[in-house]
Amino acid sequence: MQAVVLRGHGELSQVAIADVPAPVVRRPGDVRVRLRAAALNHLDLWTVRGLPGLELTFPHILGGDGAGVVDAVGEGVTRVRPGDAVLFNPGISCYRCEHCLAGQHSLCVEYKLLGEHLPGTLAEFIVVPEPNVYPVPTPPAPLPAITWPEAAAFSLVTITAWRMLVTRARLRPGETVLIWGVGGGVSSTALQIATLLGAHTIVTSSSDAKLAKARELGANVTLNHTQVDVAKEVRRLTDQRGVDVIVENVGAATWEQSLRMLGRGGRLVTCGATTGPKVTVDLRRLFWFQWDILGSTMGTADEYREIVHLLGQGHLRPVIDTVFPFARAPEAFRRMAEGDQLGKLVVEVPA
Repeated sequence: MQAVVLRGHGELSQVAIADVPAPVVRRPGDVRVRLRAAALNHLDLWTVRGLPGLELTFPHILGGDGAGVVDAVGEGVTRVRPGDAVLFNPGISCYRCEHCLAGQHSLCVEYKLLGEHLPGTLAEFIVVPEPNVYPVPTPPAPLPAITWPEAAAFSLVTITAWRMLVTRARLRPGETVLIWGVGGGVSSTALQIATLLGAHTIVTSSSDAKLAKARELGANVTLNHTQVDVAKEVRRLTDQRGVDVIVENVGAATWEQSLRMLGRGGRLVTCGATTGPKVTVDLRRLFWFQWDILGSTMGTADEYREIVHLLGQGHLRPVIDTVFPFARAPEAFRRMAEGDQLGKLVVEVPA
């Protein structure tokens, strides 16, 4: 089969389309999916460049998000059958350790992600465990059906943003949330979730076009972080009280500003460190203002089930930037590296 592979860590020149063996169903509970679309995440760029402790066998198939049609199933599979349109949770758990048995699948001691630790979705076929596969829901009329690009772009950023805001930060109606870099997939999805929850939303970007799109998605306040001191402006807008929740995935470049605008009893939740992982915290401010600084990674089976249900109700439909034909998949990586996209980059897989 054809796949978008990484030939070795380094630059984007290591990303190529190649012929690789197609995966087969070998174990009970396996589901093989014929991909129709796959989506990129910033994690794909980190995988290309190399991550500490990440050891891969090359060529390695990239991509964490995807959707397609069930092609074959292993013994005991009952959730789906051949011919079903499906999408899947990209986080693969062992489903037997103490964390999995407690329902905290993203804390699994063997937790792995498609495209990072395991062969990914940018291929004609993929095999995943049955618990990770869900039928593509059908929204009620007159809402339009979910397209393959939407189904492919949905999972990773939505489960990440949902766990960040709902489970970890416990965002409540009427609270104020600050979301950095609204052009990214997690941030644009966090905006939709915060709006759905009834929060007051403040978002940032370096692009006025992205801020205009954010207003269409429901943002209450938009700030161009190249033109204003975000922390100072947020303090002014909130009468100096600060915000209740901050969604962070930028890292070192925004960390100090985030803490400057976090209100008393505020919660900062982070899932990434795009500009660097090393930050500092004044412990006196931490305990005096009684902040919660929270890490968050992916989500649980229950959380994934909930977001798929909301997708089926017509909520949380992903924002798509560009859909690329399979032959131009390397261009999608270059666009992501340039940082100009608003929403998800999707690659169609030929039927």
